[in-house]
Amino acid sequence: MNKTISILGSGFSSLASACYLAKAGYAVTIFEKNDQIGGRARQYQKDGFLFDMGPTWYWMPDVFERFFNDFGIQPHQYYKLHKLNPAYQVYFDKNDSISISSHLDEIYDLFEKEEKGSADQLRQFLKQAETNYNVAVKDIVYRPGISPLELISPKTINRLHQLFFDIRRQVKQKFNNPRLIKILEFPVLFLGAKPSNTPAMYNFMNWADFGLGTWHPEGGMYSVVDGIAKLAEDLGVTIELNSPVEKIEVNAKGTVDGIRINDQLIPSDIVLSGADYHHTEQLLDPLHRQYSDKYWSNKTFAPSSLLFYVAFDKKINNVSHHTLFFDKEFDSHAAYIYDMPAWPKDPLFYASFPSMTDEKFAPDGKEAGTFLIPIAAGIEDSDENRENYFNLIIDRMEKLTNQKLKEHVLFTKSYCINDFIKDYNSYKGNAYGLANTLTQTAFLRPKIKSKKVKNLYFTGQLTVPGPGVPPALISGKIAADLITKQLKK
Repeated sequence: MNKTISILGSGFSSLASACYLAKAGYAVTIFEKNDQIGGRARQYQKDGFLFDMGPTWYWMPDVFERFFNDFGIQPHQYYKLHKLNPAYQVYFDKNDSISISSHLDEIYDLFEKEEKGSADQLRQFLKQAETNYNVAVKDIVYRPGISPLELISPKTINRLHQLFFDIRRQVKQKFNNPRLIKILEFPVLFLGAKPSNTPAMYNFMNWADFGLGTWHPEGGMYSVVDGIAKLAEDLGVTIELNSPVEKIEVNAKGTVDGIRINDQLIPSDIVLSGADYHHTEQLLDPLHRQYSDKYWSNKTFAPSSLLFYVAFDKKINNVSHHTLFFDKEFDSHAAYIYDMPAWPKDPLFYASFPSMTDEKFAPDGKEAGTFLIPIAAGIEDSDENRENYFNLIIDRMEKLTNQKLKEHVLFTKSYCINDFIKDYNSYKGNAYGLANTLTQTAFLRPKIKSKKVKNLYFTGQLTVPGPGVPPALISGKIAADLITKQLKK
């Protein structure tokens, strides 16, 4: 009889794990608390407008290709990709912005124009970043985070020193122009930490940015979710929606018995949680929990987010599909996230206008915009704050891009800390998981395999390798490999 595996949640890591485990011959069922799959990567539709509720950036296409190749298929069999050019646009002041090309030669020319001699510096910087990418993303991040020895190999031994100084220091050694520094530090935001706290080894994200480019899956990131879900179902995975797990049952021998939904026990040989790690442990009796409340409260969390999904009755000018508004100081904003958690005074923000690329996102002649302000996890969330910050960023965007916007808004939906808690049981309403600081890297992150309960596993952004969609796919593979190894003993 096939071993039965119950998976909590249907985000990227859960879906990926389900595919691998079903391919290995196990009976896999995903239990999703909400009425739509995807976890944070759900979709919102209204009046002909379409919004990705969570991730909007498609970076590191090779990780997606590697995932689908493991099943003998290609991503294009499930969704169509378009490489964006420009990849994104960065605003520094009124009518003052830089567009990042999808072509490296044009990026070198841009840097040289901004700072004499910087093109050669960028070539050297990206050569190291590409090497780090090939070592880290194609090797290290696929390791299970069990031992520090995972970081040591002939390929990594000469690079370990990069774990002990930060990206900011590395960037400022090569570049003086503050605009270029901001652009080079930007990819660190995907890692959920300040540049001054992120090991230089993570400069591989700059290669992901400039070297591999920014892509858009037709229909948005939810088309990727849908594609992986279809693959899972083709492999025999069952997906149950509106099925919140109330308890994880453990027998007297300390082994998982199953999960409880609607007060009914669903026997399971293996339980794998892609839900929030802290929340999952609250589904266990206290003696079976690995990590205390003190442990979690002492961790450095990546930001939460205040999001707005906005429908406009006209096309927006002077912006790109992805547009970053860096007209305020990053360090000041970061201090409100990491050092003195509070609502930021002058926040940076990001806007996505996918309808500029993809007609599926808005009716003809109209625009769909998603706006994101990074904020500290755990701060007070109120309707008043949401409204104030919406007005703040729309007013700023009107001035920076020289156009009227507020009078053209058809509707707005906001999403913030309280929603992350309600929809995803997210610890303190965090959006991205744990920051990738030195003390929260690799084997120092929460473990995929429970140390206290046999046959209980975890996957997703709070364990290895970390936050982001590509890492979530990798985490799913790591967890599935550990489970398969366990069951074959």
